[in-house]
Amino acid sequence: MDLYDAMRTTPAVREFTDDPLPDEVLHRILDHARFAPSGGNRQGTRIVVVRDAATRARLAELNEPAGRRYVAQIGAGQSPWNPLEPPLPTPEEIAATPVPESFTRPVLTAAAVLVVLVDLDLVAATDQHLDRVGLVSGASVYPLVWNVLLAARAEGFGGTITTMAVAEEPAVLELLGVPGHYALAAVVPLGRPVRELTRLSRLEVGEFVTRERFDGEPF
Repeated sequence: MDLYDAMRTTPAVREFTDDPLPDEVLHRILDHARFAPSGGNRQGTRIVVVRDAATRARLAELNEPAGRRYVAQIGAGQSPWNPLEPPLPTPEEIAATPVPESFTRPVLTAAAVLVVLVDLDLVAATDQHLDRVGLVSGASVYPLVWNVLLAARAEGFGGTITTMAVAEEPAVLELLGVPGHYALAAVVPLGRPVRELTRLSRLEVGEFVTRERFDGEPF
């Protein structure tokens, strides 16, 4: 597949057929994805391939607490899990919020689930002293995750980056026997898409790129 075609037609896939994702195909996806850059080329990412039904059921359960808050805040008109303001719904309202199947079903129905971890001993967090949520460490892991999705697209498969389980990181690390110096970056379900979505809606370049300054003219 042409690179630009892949970049413009790789959607977030959450609905999968029953088709298997053979180990040899998944290995090929990961073999190509591994050339993603990382800070200092330290390559601190680890991926656990999960196919076991019981483990995936537990991962789905661990999506639910964050999913409740997400849905409750959406209902209250908030940007969910935004660090700049506390939730408007009360803890009781959040606890009583049903979790839509879309938050758990992809982990259960995908042909394989990738749990993506990053070794905190190997990241350079240059924003660690800023008074805001840290972002920079993601540069050492998320390019690899995106490469996985691009490679999956080239192979006729798809997936999405999910992060609801990150709110329950200690439980995920315990479930998979992960050492404590690793952080959970994403859970990525992969499988054959039910539908091929190729018309994606994105902002035009001039709507998010400016010249010279933030308030400069659109590029």
